[in-house]
Amino acid sequence: MSLYQEITQAKKDGKKKFAVLIDPDKVRLGKLDQVLKNAVDAEVDYFFIGGSLIVNNMLDMVLESIKENTKIPMILFPGNSFQLSYKADALLFLSLISGRNAELLIGKHVITAPFLKMSPLEIMSTGYMLIDGGVSTTVSYMSNTNPIPATKNDIAMTTAMAGEMLGLKMIYMDAGSGARDAISTDMIESVSTAIDIPLIIGGGIRTPEKAAANVRAGADVIVVGDAIEKDPNLIKEISMAVHEADVTV
Repeated sequence: MSLYQEITQAKKDGKKKFAVLIDPDKVRLGKLDQVLKNAVDAEVDYFFIGGSLIVNNMLDMVLESIKENTKIPMILFPGNSFQLSYKADALLFLSLISGRNAELLIGKHVITAPFLKMSPLEIMSTGYMLIDGGVSTTVSYMSNTNPIPATKNDIAMTTAMAGEMLGLKMIYMDAGSGARDAISTDMIESVSTAIDIPLIIGGGIRTPEKAAANVRAGADVIVVGDAIEKDPNLIKEISMAVHEADVTV
């Protein structure tokens, strides 16, 4: 079974998934070891690997370390066309559907398509939607796009619907790294009820309670990065909150 099939089957079964986001530029080796150990103990479902900027050669080293120490699938979450590696298991082929920057809707995809066509990576086309998290984020600056306002549930809903109709396989709503405010449960519920494909939620999630509220609102995959960078011990608590919500959805 492919990872995408696994995610879609879990959605049908009401099983929620938890992904730990690792930014290779931010990780310290000692802390990475702790993150990996905690992730294995907490039965984390996926690692998302990437960031808006990767300015060193840490990507392959991080992927190799994860593979040596865990069996958790590694999914690339690239901020640009240079963040590619055959060492991962899959890649989110992101189209920034919340913005109006043609390069991030299709332009960069044309450049990377030949590489990806030859690669062993499982390619998962994903509609990426940046939601206002209360502060200017790296991804907003680097993408030269404005996020969807946090209170505009109707814009988020119709954007996600359009992405699904265009044939994208998943929707990823993100408040961005370092977001002050997480995406509201009202917006998550509005989008979740309007689409049939898996919904990924990330950005600004700092507590198990918020993670649980998001999955109850309709999120299928919860992604946490910044909070875990600061405190790797949160992995177990958030993982439990996400997976225990299976029985209450």
